[in-house]
Amino acid sequence: MTQPELMHKGPVAVMDGNCALCAFGARMIHRLDKTGEVRICPIQTDLGRDLLARHGLAPDDPDSWLLIDGDRVLQDFDAMIYLGERMGGWGRLMSVLRILPRPLRDWLYRRIARNRYAVFGHADLCALPDPALRARLIG
Repeated sequence: MTQPELMHKGPVAVMDGNCALCAFGARMIHRLDKTGEVRICPIQTDLGRDLLARHGLAPDDPDSWLLIDGDRVLQDFDAMIYLGERMGGWGRLMSVLRILPRPLRDWLYRRIARNRYAVFGHADLCALPDPALRARLIG
C-alpha cells in the first residue's frame, strides 16, 4: 500500500508491534473506534519503516508513535490526543495531556517510549487474539 492509497482510506496509526504498551493502545483503538476506519501499522513491517522514514523518524530506533490522517501527520502524544478526540467517548480523556506544556509533554513521552520494554514488557501486536483487531493491521 502506498502513501497516496493510505490518504484515502482513513487514519493509520504506526506503532511498535513488539511493545506491550502499544498493544494496549491498539486494543483501545479497536474498542473506541466505532467507525472501524483507524488502521494500525506495526513499525516492524516494510510499510511501517517506510512511513517512519518518509516523515523524518528513525525506523531502526522507533521511539515515536505516528498518526497519518489524510494530510495530517502527527506524532507521539499529539497523535494520541488527536486520535482520542477523533474517536470520542473515553478517547477524549487523552485531551487532558494538553494541560502539560509541549516541552514537558514531549519530555514525558520520550521517557515513557525509551523505557517501554523495561516497564511494560514485550508483546506481539500481530498475535493479538481478536480477529477483528488483527484485521485492522496493515503492512
